[in-house]
Amino acid sequence: MNAATPIALDQEAALASVLRSLTSDFGPTFDDETIKTFLDHSYAELAGHAKDANYLPLLAGRFARQRLTALARVEGRHRDGTPVVLFLCTHNSGRSQMALGFFAHHAGDAAIAWSGGSHPAESINTAAIDAMLERGIDISTEFPKPWTTEVLKAADVVVTMGCGDECPYFPGKRYEDWELDDPAGLDLHAVRPIRDEIERKVLELIADLGVPSRG
Repeated sequence: MNAATPIALDQEAALASVLRSLTSDFGPTFDDETIKTFLDHSYAELAGHAKDANYLPLLAGRFARQRLTALARVEGRHRDGTPVVLFLCTHNSGRSQMALGFFAHHAGDAAIAWSGGSHPAESINTAAIDAMLERGIDISTEFPKPWTTEVLKAADVVVTMGCGDECPYFPGKRYEDWELDDPAGLDLHAVRPIRDEIERKVLELIADLGVPSRG
């Protein structure tokens, strides 16, 4: 961990617990140093913009788990044929989070979805949370995070939403650019049409991937 960014003792204890869990799960695949490096880096990435530091160790653990899972796929250490979709927008607080919620809801375990942003916000857009709750989907436990190289490389499909030239591009990847209004600053009434368009596009993508929709 960066010595210039001191961590409270309770955070250190929580991180140690998270590290033990990650090591237990990924120990057969990666060495201890790699796992710790990914956890430390994930913590540092989230600490730069997180609104509530109390949950940082838990969120860093979730972020590191996603990244280690992606790295295992990139390095050929885990191959199960499950398609992976990455949703990207600027703040990873509205459009990409709603897309992630719909994709996980409709595809279930038949596919994997991740999300990220070029400039992650402090928290998820509350209007987006409320709009998704109207559809019975809770995205309030998600958190804005940056995209990372291993996650991008592990994705079979990369869906961009309004991040323009700041969205990463890797040759050979399948890209889709969804033109959607940014829900930032909009009220629930204005977010509903964006939500509905996102669901329509997600269902089209799921069908195109040959993944059965749970309805």
